[in-house]
Amino acid sequence: MPKAPTKRRPNIISKDRQTHAKPARKVKAEARSKPTSADAAKSTTRKSAERPTAAKPARTPVRKKQRGPGRAPEPAAGQNDPMRIAKAIARAGLCSRREAERWIAEGRVRLNGKLLNSPAVTVTSLDKIVVDGNPLPDAEPVRLWRYHKPKGLVTTHRDPEGRPTVFDSLPPELPRVVSIGRLDFNTEGLLLLTNDGALARHLELPSTGWLRRYRARAHGRVTQADLDKLKDGVEIEGVRYGPVEATLDSTQGANVWLTLGLREGKNREVRKILSSLSLDVNRLIRVSYGPFQLLDLAPGTTEPVKRRVLADQLGAKLTEELGLAAPDPDRVGRGHKPEGKAAKPKGQSE
Repeated sequence: MPKAPTKRRPNIISKDRQTHAKPARKVKAEARSKPTSADAAKSTTRKSAERPTAAKPARTPVRKKQRGPGRAPEPAAGQNDPMRIAKAIARAGLCSRREAERWIAEGRVRLNGKLLNSPAVTVTSLDKIVVDGNPLPDAEPVRLWRYHKPKGLVTTHRDPEGRPTVFDSLPPELPRVVSIGRLDFNTEGLLLLTNDGALARHLELPSTGWLRRYRARAHGRVTQADLDKLKDGVEIEGVRYGPVEATLDSTQGANVWLTLGLREGKNREVRKILSSLSLDVNRLIRVSYGPFQLLDLAPGTTEPVKRRVLADQLGAKLTEELGLAAPDPDRVGRGHKPEGKAAKPKGQSE
């Protein structure tokens, strides 16, 4: 009986097989001829490319998270983010958010053809909003103006007594704006105006830390020591007023000139505080509001604040929320002055 042939065994110590064990049929075929050094190199390269990479799945989510923020600043980003309908109406420059809520309660607003009776509705740019039968205009870019309020105007859109208002006296080319805080009928000086209700509310809050500075002429006598006591605040008729920085500048006949700085905006606050010191204010001028100054802005005139200046003062978070990274509508091109205005008086800054 002939002897059975002996099966050839694969070379288990072959250099290109020490790390990867392949099925027997492939090993058997490769064992029939001694591989050359070039073949060995090709085989090693090919098999290395076929090796599973266990670490890659773990790294993939990390790379995606890193790329995510890079896509956020795209021009269309955030356009369809939901917001309350009153905010959307205010952003269009028609009114303040509070007024928009009142309009809804009065039945003046429709959403996608349906009459609304509650402001507790969120919308996106895909929704159709109609106010008083007119489609809502596109939202205007957030803007801020400095205005020199003259004496003898009330800071309201409508006055029950029929007195002239700030908003009746504004230049006709201005869009609908709201004031950031108010100035009394007989108070003059810097009043900030904006077309965005959210910005107005933010800048009115004492938490912004912005100092409102006034120059006051008052009848009577006072010492610096008396004024220094205001640094701890004062309570008048049950109302607590915050710290006040007060300086006695000069004496002029029966009057004194003072400079005061405070961070609140209570009704007639400066007049009441000085009255508690037996001083009768006969002229009051607001000369600055936070970083923005009156300087030599003429009474009754307005001047836009550059968007980049406003963005610098608001900080990155609020700037992004308000969309202030968009091009400045008050700049026609690099190096140009704001539209419709001559060069600023020497030394003026915003």
